[in-house]
Parts: sequence; structure tokens; C-alpha cells
Amino acid sequence: MSIAEIGVFGGSGFYSLLENVTEVKVDTPYGAPSDSVFVADMAGRKVAFLPRHGRRHTLPPHKVPYRANVWAMKQLGVKAIISPCAAGSLQAHVAPEHFVVCDQFVDRTSGRADTFYDGPIVTHVSPANMYNPTLRKIAIEAIRKNGITVHEKGTVVVIQGPRFSTTSESLWFHNQGWEVINMTQYPEAYLCHELGMSVVNISLITDYDSGVHAGAEAVNAHSVLEVFQRNSERIRQVVLDMVEMMPLDLGELEGAKHLEWTRGDGHATSSLDIRLYNQ
Repeated sequence: MSIAEIGVFGGSGFYSLLENVTEVKVDTPYGAPSDSVFVADMAGRKVAFLPRHGRRHTLPPHKVPYRANVWAMKQLGVKAIISPCAAGSLQAHVAPEHFVVCDQFVDRTSGRADTFYDGPIVTHVSPANMYNPTLRKIAIEAIRKNGITVHEKGTVVVIQGPRFSTTSESLWFHNQGWEVINMTQYPEAYLCHELGMSVVNISLITDYDSGVHAGAEAVNAHSVLEVFQRNSERIRQVVLDMVEMMPLDLGELEGAKHLEWTRGDGHATSSLDIRLYNQ
């Protein structure tokens, strides 16, 4: 089934101004996704939008059904995922309203269902260089085109949420040299990687995380939402420009190439094998 080819984890702000939006409900083996998927024509491409927190923002980060969301995108035929998210800065040079196109993540979550490969075929998928390099270049170019300050790489440390960090935690992350802090990139982006969909993250900086800089106020939900609203208005155009810039054949992104040699059960692979990511 191919209903859409590009997916965006984002709310109604992305698709509310588009015409001919179709609401699609997807059943998955992992329960219901966060919401319906909304499919629209965008720059001549079929794009699927799924609000990760639900259209009314009712799902906190640790309750988002990440596997169901990613599985739904895969079942619709999506091959490339754009995953923008609100994020805090851990470094002085990464200021609020800047965008960061992350190339690494650090997982500090706990208890989240974070793999599709629960057996019986043991599978080890490496996330060493998980974010697609071609999509990252496209994102950087699109952000620059819109006059937004962009950091071409960065590490996002993903915390469990919904609480923010303590001052000591923020200083620890800062001292590691990590740039960005967020609550949703893991396992969302990694699960896309597991199913062979190319993925790119754009972190929209809303604040300096608590304790990072002298004189900076501790983060709170009100200040985050205030800046995120301004960022949201800008990310819509960035996503549109990215869709226009993507290759016509998304197979060129080679999103599933890394999955060819991931069996860990000691058996040789065969052309007759039916693998999860090919379904």
C-alpha cells in the first residue's frame, strides 16, 4: 500500500492550511497511534502528518505510542520521515529560536518500548549514524533559505519527561558537550531507522535548559510554548521547502540499506527471508 511517501511527525499547524486533506485511521499491532494520520498534497507529493502528542496535545512524552506511530507511517508507504521537535539548548552558542539538525542522540529515557525486533529472529540495528545524511543536507539548505540560524550538527540527549531537568543534570549534559535536550527523539527516530525509513531531526530551540548559563531562567512550560509558537510558524515553510527539494525517487536515500546484515541468530541470510522491514 502506498498512500503517502513522506511523513512528518507534527500537529495540525502543518496541514491545516493545505487543501484536500484526507484523514486516515490506521490499526497497528502496537495499539492505536497518537491520532489519525492526515494525508495531503504538498509540493506535488503525498505527505502524511501525524501529531505525536495527539491533535489536542493530550499525550505526554513518556506516553506517546511511538511504535504504533512509526508502524502506521510504514504501512502508508512512507519512505522518508521529517521529525521536528521542540528542544532546549545545552550550550551558549545554541540560542533560542535557532534550529539544530542533529546527527547524534544520547538516550536517557527508561521503560519505553523501543524496538520492533522482539524475536524470534534476533536483530541488531546499529544507530551509529542514524540520521540520513542526504535529508540532513536538504534540511540545512531549507532552513538557511528561510533566513533561520542553523547548526549543521549536534547531539540531542533525550530525557524521559514529563519533568524538566534539575540544574545538576543540565550541567552534566552541558559538560559532556551535548547541544540539545528533548523528550521525544528516542525512540521515535530510531524506530523509523529500524523499519528502513530515512529520518531527519530538526530541533527547534525554545530555551536554555535550567542551570546551563548564569542569568538564564529555569525552563518552564509557558516560556517553551511561547517560543515554540514562533518556531512553528517558521518550520512549516521549512518542511514545505524540504518536500520540494527531496529526490523524486526516495529509494535514492537508501533508508533500508543498513538492515541487510542485521540478523543476530547465527544463520546465513537468504533471498527467501521475509523480514519485518520489507512488509
